[in-house]
This record gives sequence, structure tokens and C-alpha cells, in this order.
Amino acid sequence: MAFSKFKDKTKKNKAKVFVPGHEGPVRVKLPNSKEVIGIITQRCGGSRMQVSCMDGKTRNCRVPGRKRRGLWLREGDAIIIEPWEFDDDKGDVLFKYTENQVRKLKEMGKLDTDASEF
Repeated sequence: MAFSKFKDKTKKNKAKVFVPGHEGPVRVKLPNSKEVIGIITQRCGGSRMQVSCMDGKTRNCRVPGRKRRGLWLREGDAIIIEPWEFDDDKGDVLFKYTENQVRKLKEMGKLDTDASEF
């Protein structure tokens, strides 16, 4: 058997090396006109939670059904929410930021938090 002629010459199967000190460029999704950045302050059960938003309001938000299994949320996570158009005290969770994205948001001045958070 001659397996040499069937070798993978594209090098797609080569293992990627993870270097702990090296971080690539961080892309951060910014909220659109209706969306707001917020921080989860309390889980209320089910898919609902209290969110402290950057516009100064505290909203009762929920995770929509299409994202319920994809988003794992805890207290202290930074998220993007979309307030409901008919009730401004409620909203839907659209996106969760990673730790690197939160760090980048703080550098950009888009996220104002205490030193105790994150």
C-alpha cells in the first residue's frame, strides 16, 4: 500500500499552537441605535434577569427562544439588550461579550463599571 501519494498537502490538519501570552486583534460588536449595553445584576429564574443598563435604567430582560440554549449567562456578564418599543422597562438579550471584548470596551470608554465587577 502506498499511502504517500494520498498525503494531505494542504496542511489543513496541522495542529494549531496556542500561545498563552499572545492575543490577536479583538473585534467588538457595538450596539445599534435601539440597542443598549448592560450588566446582569440578578437572575430571576427561567430566562429572565435584572440588567443594569448604561443609559441609567434597570430593566427586566429575557432571553428569546431562538437564543435560549446558545447563551449561557451569569451575574456580572456584559450583554447587549434591545428594549421593547412599547414598554421601556423590559427588553430582550441579543449578545454576550467575552472577557477580551469587555476589556476592549473599557479601553474604548463604552463600558463604565466599578473595579469590583469583572
